[in-house]
Amino acid sequence: MGLNEQQALKKYKLLGADRKPIVCDSPGTFGGHKGTKIYGRMDCRAALRALERGGYEKYRVFFADEQTAIAAVYRPCAVCLPDKYAIWKQHNMTK
Repeated sequence: MGLNEQQALKKYKLLGADRKPIVCDSPGTFGGHKGTKIYGRMDCRAALRALERGGYEKYRVFFADEQTAIAAVYRPCAVCLPDKYAIWKQHNMTK
């Protein structure tokens, strides 16, 4: 079996809007931390730094898209999504 065939068979475990795991054929586009309920870009420097330090990986979750992360009641990361975080914060401070 060639590399392309292996990649085509690979499955990815993502978190759905109901916070239950789902298996998909493609990797997620956003990552998150299930303890803090924060989601962000896959290249987020804060998440990558936390992964390097260790301990973060077992709490890491993945989302197919941003809408799913929001529906799962995760908030935007202040580091990699500062504009979306500012909107989220303003909205949640007025409650």
